[in-house]
Amino acid sequence: MRIGRVEIHPLNAGTLRLDGGAMFGVVPRTLWEQKMQPDEKNRIGMTMNPLLLRTGGKNVLLDTGAGDKQDARFRDTYALGPSTLSASLARHGLGPADIHLVVNTHLHFDHAGGNTVRDEAGRIVPVFPNARYVVQRAEFEEALAAHERNRASYLPENYRPLFDEGRLELADGELEVAPDVALAPLPGHTRGLQGLLIRSGGETGLYLSDCVPTSHHIPFPWIMAYDLYPTETLATKKRILPEAAREGWTLFFEHDPEVPAARIEETAPGRFAVHPLTVEGW
Repeated sequence: MRIGRVEIHPLNAGTLRLDGGAMFGVVPRTLWEQKMQPDEKNRIGMTMNPLLLRTGGKNVLLDTGAGDKQDARFRDTYALGPSTLSASLARHGLGPADIHLVVNTHLHFDHAGGNTVRDEAGRIVPVFPNARYVVQRAEFEEALAAHERNRASYLPENYRPLFDEGRLELADGELEVAPDVALAPLPGHTRGLQGLLIRSGGETGLYLSDCVPTSHHIPFPWIMAYDLYPTETLATKKRILPEAAREGWTLFFEHDPEVPAARIEETAPGRFAVHPLTVEGW
């Protein structure tokens, strides 16, 4: 897939399961279970879909999945499968040393856990030895001040060693990080949530991260209970989705097990039809 001059490859970093009620917030189960069937523990199955961009001679990775550092109890709680990110990159002829930039949309464990790994001595080291990492300053500050409501999602070993080594850069708002590629703040899920906006050759793409985690979350009210600032999520969706529909943007969904990318059509004010895109190699 290409957007103008930017080559784009949706990847797979593994699977997890999260509570369906939490994933769909105020939406009644009778509605959301028609979209994603829960298991006996009320969890729905999802994927972690990082994105690989090739632009200007650089390899840019958006998010890194959960990684493999967690203990058995943690992995059982979230039904975490093994990380498949390295294998997914290898299918495109790349290894960890070939990544130049890692963009973390935010620092929750299922988006930043693959940033680091334990070496044979048990030390936390970067997975991508030649990459610089970037996240919003507001996100890093929120992670450092984690509290009872969000502490389970922020695991310091995923990001603090990178910052201490000078490998993690903090951005303030919009910033071009590679040719035709810019950070795009999408506040709501967390204060510092960001996506990545790709504009090239008259085309536009947006990696939505947890602002719109699956294609089923396109409707304005379908907002996760995990969001710390749900009314900000609502405002963000009202800002970006009508524009995405009007201009035919390609939208990328980080947790959708069936639809990694789609375009949307506004069929009535605030109502959208989703048109999935075929992605080679997915």
